[in-house]
Amino acid sequence: MEPLSKSRQIYFSHLHPDPNQAQSACIFLQALEGIKVMTAISAQQLHIEYHIEEICLQTIEEILIELGFHLDNSLIYKIKRALYYYTEETQRANLGMSSSPDSTKKIFIQNYQRRKHGCQDKRSEYWRYYL
Repeated sequence: MEPLSKSRQIYFSHLHPDPNQAQSACIFLQALEGIKVMTAISAQQLHIEYHIEEICLQTIEEILIELGFHLDNSLIYKIKRALYYYTEETQRANLGMSSSPDSTKKIFIQNYQRRKHGCQDKRSEYWRYYL
């Protein structure tokens, strides 16, 4: 494996309405650039390989949290996560790269485009102006 390629495991919490968070996360993360391989090993474990030049683990996990996924926050995973974040941030800084690339906005744009749009307010149009 190249020194700029990373292979990580992302663990999800069992306490979530979606029983198969790993597979759902694969669907959402397909739009991100820099991710080479994503495999749902189990319902709560996702194997991911990515290029650190384009994206980092912290950004990936922040996207997942913002999309509503629940990561496993047991002590061992918090320690591992903090170590990975620090080493990747240091490696990216040594390469002269910013911490949050703009390419991650694609996943939010794609998620927005999938939604059904239109008026979300159930009141009549003339009642909306009074409140």
